[in-house]
Amino acid sequence: MEQLIIHGGAGSLEGKIEHAQAMHDSLCKIWEESFDILQKGTAEETVCHAIRMLEDDPIFNAGTGSKLQADGQVRMSSALMDGTNNRFSGVINVQNIRNPIEAAALLSKEENTVLSGAQATEFCRKNGMDDYNPVTQERLEDYKKRCSGKHGTVGTVALDNEGHIFAGTSTGGIGYEIPGRVSDCPTVAGTYASTKAGVSCTGIGEQITQQAAAAKIVTRVEDGMPLHEAVTLTMSESNKFSYLYGLISLDSEGHVEVGKTEALDEVFYAFHDNNRIRTFFA
Repeated sequence: MEQLIIHGGAGSLEGKIEHAQAMHDSLCKIWEESFDILQKGTAEETVCHAIRMLEDDPIFNAGTGSKLQADGQVRMSSALMDGTNNRFSGVINVQNIRNPIEAAALLSKEENTVLSGAQATEFCRKNGMDDYNPVTQERLEDYKKRCSGKHGTVGTVALDNEGHIFAGTSTGGIGYEIPGRVSDCPTVAGTYASTKAGVSCTGIGEQITQQAAAAKIVTRVEDGMPLHEAVTLTMSESNKFSYLYGLISLDSEGHVEVGKTEALDEVFYAFHDNNRIRTFFA
């Protein structure tokens, strides 16, 4: 059976409650269009398509609308994990491209699958990605106010009818961070999948990395633990440190789990449940 879940970040909308309906509408539209692709194609195609749409919507902090680091530059990261072939690929702090997930997908076909900084950007140019400015006026105003958030990520996990699981995550960072900061997104702590399960995380990247959250959950499912228990246990362990993050996940049987630590308000997600698209508003 096909299954798809997407997320548009986590937290409390960082004071922008008026964006709630717009975010809801966008998540629903992206889920519907991406699920249509999943019914006809592969989990890989679906994950890449969904994340491209999330990156192109400036309401989310990835691609267009990414936050600016302390030096006024946008540096984006993205990762893709092929659970069947155990292949992880990604870009770290890539600049001036429209869709970082496309770079991650290209790198999945290379011998060296993770690139960072200027070299990642150069790789994109050599592969035909045009120069693109992802800065929006809203993010520029946030930068001028030295606004620093705690999280900002989009992600997707998909299971296709061949049983293949793919996970993908993309982020524009937290805003006004030390230039060059690396979050969990382009690591197996934030993005991971196997033949048994897939996970995409969102929240404070340093804490997700310290907990090795995505890889830990998938490994627990590999070892025979039900997905619900794996997510619950990992969240419980994280609560001991008052960590602030959430995640979306699914397993090879199509079960979906959305997890969050006690300190986190919400994970902004969408998936199909009982003949309707369920979001964090439901």
